[in-house]
Formats: sequence, C-alpha cells, structure tokens
Amino acid sequence: MASNVVSRLLVLSSVGIGGYYLGSYFERRKVPVDYVSSDRKAIGDFCSKPALPIFGTVSAASLISPPAATVNVSRVGQIMKYGFPGLDNVRSFDDYVLSYDRRTRVAHWVFEHLTPDSVKPNDAVDRAKSDFKADDSIHPFFRSLNTDYKGSGFDRGHMAAAGNHRVEQKHCDQTFYLTNMAPQVGAGFNRDKWNHLERHVRKLTKEHPNVYCCTGPLFLPRKEADGKLYVRYQVIGANNVAVPTHFYKVVVMEAKDGRLAMEAYVLPNQKIDDSTPLTMFQVPPETIERAAGLLFFDKLAKDKLTTINGKKV
Repeated sequence: MASNVVSRLLVLSSVGIGGYYLGSYFERRKVPVDYVSSDRKAIGDFCSKPALPIFGTVSAASLISPPAATVNVSRVGQIMKYGFPGLDNVRSFDDYVLSYDRRTRVAHWVFEHLTPDSVKPNDAVDRAKSDFKADDSIHPFFRSLNTDYKGSGFDRGHMAAAGNHRVEQKHCDQTFYLTNMAPQVGAGFNRDKWNHLERHVRKLTKEHPNVYCCTGPLFLPRKEADGKLYVRYQVIGANNVAVPTHFYKVVVMEAKDGRLAMEAYVLPNQKIDDSTPLTMFQVPPETIERAAGLLFFDKLAKDKLTTINGKKV
C-alpha cells in the first residue's frame, strides 16, 4: 500500500516538474502555448520589447536590435512628472508616452510634455515626410493597420499632435504610429475644432515653460428610445478598431514660480460648428476620470493648483 502511494507521488512530481520546465521554455520564447501549432507566421512577426525596471507592463515602442538599447527613463520621468494615469500596456517613445488598449485598438491615454522649444517651428522638421505606420511593438493580433482606416470615412486622428514634437524629425515621425491614432470625424472635427484645441495647447507654452497634456478617447453612454442608457460605438476595418464617441484633453500648465493651472476638455467625435468656443467643452477633470477609469496627475501637489478651467480653486 505504502509503495503504491510513493509511486503515485513520484508520477505526479515528474508531471509537475515537466510542466514547469515546459512552461518556462515557452515563456522565455514569448510564444503562447495555445498558438504553438497554429499561426506561426503571425507569432514570428511579433517582437517583444524590454521593460522598464519598475513597471512590468511598460516597454519600449521602437524596434530594438541586439544589443538591446535602453529606454530613455529620464525623458519618461520628465513627461510623467505628475504620475501615470494607469499602467496597462504602457509604451514609451522618444518624446511621448502612451497606454494602449488591445481590445479597442486605440490608446487609453497619451501623455506629452510641451515646452516653448518643442513646439517652436523648425525648418528641419516636416510632417509631410512622416508616414502612418503600424506599431510593431504590439502583438499582431491586437494591432491597428492602415487598411482598417481605408474607406472607413474616418481620419487617423493624432492623440499626441505632430505639431507638438518639432525638435527632431524622428520625434514627429513617431507620432505617426497607429498606436497614437484613433478614428476621428474629419471635416468639422479632426481638421477643425480638434485642431483648434491642439493649437490652443501649444499657445499655452508662450506663458508657461512646461505644459503637460494627457489625451485620449471616451466611450460614453447615451439614452436610447427605450429610455435606457447604452454604450454604443462603431468599429472599422478587419481589426475592429473602435470609433470613440468623444475625446478628452487634460492639461496642466506649470508657471516659472511653480504655480499650476489645469484645463480639461471633452469634445464629441462629430462635426462641430466652427464658431463654437473651446470653453464650451470645458468640464470638471473628475468627470473625465470617472468616465475613463483613470486618475490624472495624481502626484500633483493640490495646494499649488491655482485655477481649473480658469476658475480659482
């Protein structure tokens, strides 16, 4: 009897140990076990990226060739000075940081640090030289592609605006990764009112040496004919890229004396009358936090915040 128990324990132990080493093997190779026998080409196209040491889900967005380059942690620290809104699939580029939503194929949020120099016109930087391109740091199952937008009727709308990154051509180029895009109505929104908001944020650098801007999509509920609230949104392309119902920007301006001011905007993803002032779209920042499930600027010293949307705190 005792020998039978020992034999069973040995068998179970060998199975467990074998499973452990097999799992370790596939983890090292970054190949999901479920997909070993299928779609080898798609898996082979995926290039995993190094993680920042303090965040397991944070990785570089640019292609890394061995020996592995290091992420510019100091620049990430500057951009994210007042805290991360969330830590889901964070990607760091040379001049901005984003969190990517693999389900919707658009970003949760995109963070920028603007200065007078970064938005200053630069003849050496031309956005016409930049091409929209898929982000190879994203697993092919979850990427958006240019073909998703083709014929959809929507623009590839920048979250981090190209005009905010004029120090180097590569900074501008990196804003054209599709992880930084979301489907936006073109005429009347992306090319007009949204562009007005982007220009307004750049103008803030004339009076503030540091401007921190967080941008992203919202999927807000709407009351239907039956009186109930529903969250409904369109998807486009073979990869089902989600079309946000609204977009937000939350901006913190840092004055030379260290005082801080905040502005928060929510714009519907639709044609907006050009005469509508941007102040009509200002909202309390906490309403965006509740809708997006994010906390903006959580490391900001509240006693230094003097105004929100132009009103004294």
